[in-house]
Amino acid sequence: MEMRHLRYFVALADCLSFTRAAERVHVTQSTLSHQIKQLEDELGQPLFERIGKKVVTTEAGELLRSFASRALKEVDQGVALLKPGAGNLTGRVRIGATHTFNIGLIPECVAQFLARHPTVRISVEELAAEVIAARLAAGELDLGISYRPQDPTGLWFEPLYNEEMVLVVSTGHPLAGRKRIRMVELHRQDLVLVSSSFSTRTMLDECFHACGAEPTVVAEMSTVAPMLALVARTMIGSIVAINAVPEAMAGLKVIPLESPTPVRTPGILWRLGESKPAAVQSFAVILRKTALSNSLRREGPG
Repeated sequence: MEMRHLRYFVALADCLSFTRAAERVHVTQSTLSHQIKQLEDELGQPLFERIGKKVVTTEAGELLRSFASRALKEVDQGVALLKPGAGNLTGRVRIGATHTFNIGLIPECVAQFLARHPTVRISVEELAAEVIAARLAAGELDLGISYRPQDPTGLWFEPLYNEEMVLVVSTGHPLAGRKRIRMVELHRQDLVLVSSSFSTRTMLDECFHACGAEPTVVAEMSTVAPMLALVARTMIGSIVAINAVPEAMAGLKVIPLESPTPVRTPGILWRLGESKPAAVQSFAVILRKTALSNSLRREGPG
């Protein structure tokens, strides 16, 4: 099936006249008839019937018509946006992001996006993962940046990359000289972690249980920044996503974890079955490229 088949089909379904449809798509009636026959043969059922001198759509033709019209409209809009002189994107992009991604990823993406599309308006809300899911489902956000929700009903999760979680300690901590550390070695170590209401904490608790370690959780916090500030001032360690540790923050040492290595998968949350405005799709393109680039930079060569 080719795009021209759909264009010819929609023209005939709209006009219900081979003469007018052929004029609309600038082909001869015989060419139009031949192309419609090709499409019907490929689908295995008739799309039109002749009743006397009139042409009507079959049930199959009527079903296909709405989908084909919508698909052609979106393709034409996309092509128009790529043409020189087509003008800037307009509209609004409503984003919900968890704290981790609001630290660096979202500001970087918004800066790139507004440099290319200054007439689009961006709104970003820092929300808990479950709130992002609920707001998306309610149509109050266009996309979310979070980890995979526990209840994805009505949503589609698009993975961006895999992200290791690491131990972070101050440069004066007894473990600061280690290149790697097994999770079992954190048994009875003082840690500050995210609160038990977060799915990340559930995953970390499962990792500790699997290796038989019981760290001493001396503090719980809901955001990463104060956790890292506490780590920098004390002999208390923390476990956070590697991308949440600012490269410029002094006084911290990042140590990879193993046996097991805690891994999270950040991604984009979308509503299922909904067409996305051009501005939202454009932002998603920048988000994908920036997230992947940042993750590769963190991993380093090899």
